[in-house]
Amino acid sequence: MTKIGLLSDTHAYWDDKFAHYFSACDEIWHAGDIGSEDVLNRLEAIKPVRAVYGNIDSYALRAKCPQTLRFDVEDVSVLLTHIGGYPGKYAPEIRPEIYAQPPQLFVCGHSHILKVQYDKRLQMLCINPGAAGKYGFHQVRTIMRFIIDGPEIKNMEVIELK
Repeated sequence: MTKIGLLSDTHAYWDDKFAHYFSACDEIWHAGDIGSEDVLNRLEAIKPVRAVYGNIDSYALRAKCPQTLRFDVEDVSVLLTHIGGYPGKYAPEIRPEIYAQPPQLFVCGHSHILKVQYDKRLQMLCINPGAAGKYGFHQVRTIMRFIIDGPEIKNMEVIELK
């Protein structure tokens, strides 16, 4: 059983609540637009981090984080990127990879819109955790936690940050 903490679009904003909510997790995933090396370093001080760069990230962050990550956690294949879209409207730059070999879990950020949707055609769960930072049009900052237990993705939790 692996407990995942998930966030995106921090845009260089640090909230001590990240440490509070993610300290019980086994891994933290950041779906891009990290905004500063300081945010990445502070997350890494809590737990191991898997992160991708976003469209606002510096060359320094792009040197540390890839544009996409494909990996397995327990029995679940994961694809993590920043600009990804959603079922029926995947971003052109990620679409070939998704259709060539669909992961079981596709995670992206960018839109600042929290969305959890299952793509029946590809048998793939799509997650966008919304935005954890203060920059953008979103009204509520959100992060997520969930568990991967063998082949199951379960106990999905949305945390609204005030």
